[in-house]
Amino acid sequence: MKKSLFILTLFMLLKPILPVVEYVVNYDYITKVLCVNKETPIMGCNGKCYLISQLAKSSDTEKPISDKRIIVKEVEVLFFQEIKEVVFLKTSFLQTQVLNSNYSNLYNYLNSTSTFRPPTIIS
Repeated sequence: MKKSLFILTLFMLLKPILPVVEYVVNYDYITKVLCVNKETPIMGCNGKCYLISQLAKSSDTEKPISDKRIIVKEVEVLFFQEIKEVVFLKTSFLQTQVLNSNYSNLYNYLNSTSTFRPPTIIS
């Protein structure tokens, strides 16, 4: 299965290159028989005109696939689920007991708006 898939993928990737491979393999035949400009050797075509026509044919065979009109219908699916009411239960916090009242009374804070200025030393 993997081998056949690999071969198919390889063929799809190399399909645009097949006319070039055919040109290289049958170079003598194409330059002498199939070349359109074989009467004028000054041009130095050497069958490149045939190669260009084959490349154009291969690209034309790929175009109809992309030119097909694709009809896309959008369907909007709406799922509805009733949202239940959120109820918050009243929680009462247990009052903590003061473990050591002496410790809690040690803290003192003085809210002053004056700016601290260090004393000046006169020597």
